[in-house]
Amino acid sequence: MPPRRDNDKFIQADSDSDISVDDEDFSKSHKGKGKADVRRKRDVKGKGKAKDTQSYTWEASYTRSWETVQEDEAGSLQSSVDDWMARGRRRRLLEPSTAIRRTIIRHLILLLDLSTSMMDRDMRPTRFDLMLQVVREFVAEWFDQNPLGQIGVVGMRAGIGERIGEMSGNPQEVLKCIADRHKLEPTGEPSLQNSIEMARSSMSHLPTHSSREIIIIFGSLTTCDPGNIHETLDACVKAKIRISVVALAAEMKICRDLCDKTGGQFGVALNEGHFRDLLFELIPPPAQQAVSRGASRATNPSADLMMMGFPTRLPDTSPPSLCVCHSEVKSEGFLCPRCLAKVCDVPTDCDICGLMIVSSPHLARSYHHLFPVRAYDAVLSADEAASNSCHGCFRPFPPPPTGTTTTSEGLSPLGRYRCPDCKNDFCSECDVFVHDVIHCCPGCGQ
Repeated sequence: MPPRRDNDKFIQADSDSDISVDDEDFSKSHKGKGKADVRRKRDVKGKGKAKDTQSYTWEASYTRSWETVQEDEAGSLQSSVDDWMARGRRRRLLEPSTAIRRTIIRHLILLLDLSTSMMDRDMRPTRFDLMLQVVREFVAEWFDQNPLGQIGVVGMRAGIGERIGEMSGNPQEVLKCIADRHKLEPTGEPSLQNSIEMARSSMSHLPTHSSREIIIIFGSLTTCDPGNIHETLDACVKAKIRISVVALAAEMKICRDLCDKTGGQFGVALNEGHFRDLLFELIPPPAQQAVSRGASRATNPSADLMMMGFPTRLPDTSPPSLCVCHSEVKSEGFLCPRCLAKVCDVPTDCDICGLMIVSSPHLARSYHHLFPVRAYDAVLSADEAASNSCHGCFRPFPPPPTGTTTTSEGLSPLGRYRCPDCKNDFCSECDVFVHDVIHCCPGCGQ
């Protein structure tokens, strides 16, 4: 039978909607007892609404990007952009502007932590997804700044070292091996010793004039090693392998020892942006360590000449032929100048004669690390201004500000930055573009 209704009126005590109840009708049906219950529920409901306006626990520790950008009095974001450029300029001013001996032919092995600890959500969306995203950006930028280098990828999961990608000088091949997320699903515990031994054996055949580097992205607090990892560390020091570690959880003593004894860098990521900064600081080639004059020739070899070949590029209309690198029939490609073997891309080593094949733009671009552009001086007063437009983009400079201006370190109040060699003035955008992209001053060509 359907429920009985008194005067076709009923009340849903558990409903979330706001309802108005007549006290007289309510007292007739519930004898005054339910009246106090409804009032109590209304009080509880009102408290819940006030509580919903507060932040959740996880929101308290989450940095909102839209709150870090501050507007000025006119409602513009230019001040935030200027501060960002000033920090970049200050970081550049702290770097040595003199020529430092560096290794332009680099061989790098990326050790990726694929253990279950990478599924933690302390970094959005997870440590694993964030690592893959930042590593893809790192590989593209690394090859852009080091076109003569090669990268290999090794994973750490289930207590073993797993070879994910062979060492290659083609960025597309490296990105392809880390593109499939399902093949890299985290599982088990990592093993630093097994993965470092695999990376060391992969670089044992490399010549002495090239650098051997290992970058470890580690998110676990434990390592499952079959033997003494300090013996592996001593072998890496003997083989002159530089190890750098970017930790996502906390600092471990063995990770610090790996970096200190091999001359690498160690850092613990505080958040997503800091993790990206720590990894991108490893893109420039490291400076070679100086040794005493009394050292033997084996520890400090002299700079010998290297043999390289500049290939001949085949047009797309050339007849198809097999390449020696993939054994595929293609029309376009490059011919080795020594054995006339066909390769798909450069720079690479010829699989037939072993000659290093490079193009002239790649070789020229690799030298900007050896001869960096000197930092531009900030023009602080209008009396020093010589021209009205930027020498790089020919856009007019903004009018000088009136009154007293407060400037941060490394930032010009006039928006002018002067080359110390050619004395030409550049705007802030051209200053960043010259030092970060083209690595050559348009005014003096140095």
